[in-house]
Amino acid sequence: MKVLKRILNYTITTLISFLCAFAYMRIILGSKSKNTDWMAKLFNTIYDLAFVYVSLTLGSIIALLYILSDLFYFNTKLKSNTKATGIRLLIIIVIAIFVTATHYILEKVIDVI
Repeated sequence: MKVLKRILNYTITTLISFLCAFAYMRIILGSKSKNTDWMAKLFNTIYDLAFVYVSLTLGSIIALLYILSDLFYFNTKLKSNTKATGIRLLIIIVIAIFVTATHYILEKVIDVI
């Protein structure tokens, strides 16, 4: 039962990390164009592919960092804490901010990506 609870917990946190990554990419890329010509449709398809690809990559990185930090550090520290769920959610948000800030710096400022 403990293993099933842990798997469910990590599944939910992975979904939250994907949600954070999709929100970040929506902010960075903005909305799609409303034009209906063939060129706009091509750019909308490229937009969709970039949106999903980068969002899933960032979400996976956020989830991996959270799961590793939870397994090796936070699991023992938060075992007897009554506010463990809120602290874990805060940890996911901090990791998401760190990963998205790193992505923004590498893409826009340094122009590596």
